[in-house]
Amino acid sequence: MDCLQASHLCGSFLRLILAVGAWGLPAQAVSPPSPALTKVANIFNPHSGPAELILEPTYLVLLVSLGIFLIVTGLLVYIVIKFRQRSPEDPLTEPPQIYGSYNIELAWTVIPCLVVFVLVLVSARTIVEIQDAPMPENALKIRVVGHQWWWEVHYPDLGIVTANEIHVPTGSEDGTRRPTHITLESADVIHSFWVPQLAGKTDLVPNRINHTWIEPVSPGVFLGNCAEYCGTQHANMLLRVIAQSPEDFAQWVVTQQKAPSIPTEPLATQGRRNFYALSCVNCHKIESTPAEGVFGPDLTKFATRQTLGSGVAPRTPETLRAWLANPASLKPGCYMPDMQLSPQQIDALVAYLETLN
Repeated sequence: MDCLQASHLCGSFLRLILAVGAWGLPAQAVSPPSPALTKVANIFNPHSGPAELILEPTYLVLLVSLGIFLIVTGLLVYIVIKFRQRSPEDPLTEPPQIYGSYNIELAWTVIPCLVVFVLVLVSARTIVEIQDAPMPENALKIRVVGHQWWWEVHYPDLGIVTANEIHVPTGSEDGTRRPTHITLESADVIHSFWVPQLAGKTDLVPNRINHTWIEPVSPGVFLGNCAEYCGTQHANMLLRVIAQSPEDFAQWVVTQQKAPSIPTEPLATQGRRNFYALSCVNCHKIESTPAEGVFGPDLTKFATRQTLGSGVAPRTPETLRAWLANPASLKPGCYMPDMQLSPQQIDALVAYLETLN
């Protein structure tokens, strides 16, 4: 039995322990979360190839750690009970003095080394399996750039640029794989890309290109975040991976590739003029318009996104209005300035941005 087989066996044993511990609880207490939107990023509920490969070694590490904990705690309890004070004269009696034991010293040196060696082998095997996995020709290619504090997302083969929300296809019903290969870069400091239910952590390092891949097995919205402290709003550098069926993903691509329409409603038209007249165009880009900024998220299809501010709030007219009035109220320390807009300007800008779909 090799290390990986041992990890599979340990995983099955741990699942049995969890099932026994949950016996008798109400059904909803042990039912898995809905894949439609998983609010808790649960590594024990994987929905992608890399996350599944990571799960079995995780069980092995947990069981080994549990075993060490039980042994150490058991010995401690035994010693406390065995050598407790039994009479008032005990403190006056010197116990037998033992000066070293080669067998004990050998045991507490060799056994931990063997445990570490096994865990290193299992971890290394899993890392190689993930990093050296061959990508089929139909793999979707995505380039993700980390910024303080948002994610820039490029689909180079599709001509699509978006932000903070990554749309990917699942496999087909006939079993055809459709993994997504992700190239990771950083525009400023070290970030870390982590969507726990889809893959492990991978750092985004300035002046270096790293890679990861995901392969969602079912449609759903999977939450992730930056896992490397990168500044004031590190905790709010959130992202979403939206896994869709091949048909839904193809429809999303068609929508994203369409040029934005010019609004005809008076308030939205005024908002479009305000967008170009104010400093918005210095930071943001809208395809097929004079707005060519590169410092902030691309807003070409802003109204198709679920969130704003890199996931800090749902994209609704109310939250968008609050964001434009004072970005720091939702994301303190963010680089988007307070433009001191009037209520009329904010209403017009909200109307215009909601037409970008």
